[in-house]
Amino acid sequence: MAGIKAPKKPMTTTDAARIQSAQAKAGNDVGKRSFPARAQSAAQNNVNKATGGAGAGSTPKAATGKPASGTSNKKK
Repeated sequence: MAGIKAPKKPMTTTDAARIQSAQAKAGNDVGKRSFPARAQSAAQNNVNKATGGAGAGSTPKAATGKPASGTSNKKK
């Protein structure tokens, strides 16, 4: 089996949730720097890359309190 590698599969948020759940049920640490925390971070990085930086939990441009381009808050 030497030299045979499994295909690379990016970590998904579902994978990270499964890992975190299993570790928590087993009574293991799921805090900062734990494997579940690193898995969650990797999954979120993959989501951000796939969506151009607008992953789950990010603030949409229109929700920042600034007017959309081409509009104004000034009264006429």
